[in-house]
This record gives sequence, C-alpha cells and structure tokens, in this order.
Amino acid sequence: QVQLVESGGGLVQAGDSLRLSCAASGRTFSNFAMGWFRQAPGKEREFVAAISWNGRNTDYTDSVKGRFTISRDNAWNTVHLQMNSLKPEDTAVYYCAADLLVMLSASSEDYGYWGQGTQVTVSS
Repeated sequence: QVQLVESGGGLVQAGDSLRLSCAASGRTFSNFAMGWFRQAPGKEREFVAAISWNGRNTDYTDSVKGRFTISRDNAWNTVHLQMNSLKPEDTAVYYCAADLLVMLSASSEDYGYWGQGTQVTVSS
C-alpha cells in the first residue's frame, strides 16, 4: 500500500520560513494528485494546497496565497510545501495526502492516503 512520510516541521519565529516535504513509497502511481492539509488544536482539519499529477495545476486556500508554494519533484513521488512569512495562525500539524483524482480537491474525504503529520509551530 501507499505510504506517505512528512518532514521539515519545527519551531520558528513569525516571519520565518519552513520547507515541508512528503515522500511517497510503496505502491505509488506517478499520476497521483497530492495535497497538504493542516489541523490546529481544537479546530477542524483544513485544506492548504494541492497539486495535480503533472504539476501543471495548483490550488491554495486564501489564507496562504502569496506565502506558500506547493511543488513536486520530477520523480513525482515527493511533494514540497515552501512556507514563507509564517504567522502564528499557521501553527498546526501539517498532513500530506494523495490519491488518483480527476480534478484537484480541497476536501479531505477525496484523499485516500495520508501521512502521519509534522508539527509546525510559529511563535510571535
């Protein structure tokens, strides 16, 4: 089965940058769409960004537009989330997700494969 492992989280100051990575292994497909979600304490899991299997289409939630960039390697088995100008409101556990999708989706229910999450903490 597909396994996703996130890395790159940590504790940073407001205004700093972090680069998250998600490596896929197992029975993966090059045409998986991949996305990032996050969940803060006491809040629902929310969509952050997604990228199509060929990298030509991306989508972002409004709160991160202009600050975050999603990308994937040429091997198609790794996705990155470059996070700039981090704010305390970005503090959350960030999860990588993947699945075969006709269109990009902001719904967690449309993704069948999930990583374990990586903690991002932004102090003011």
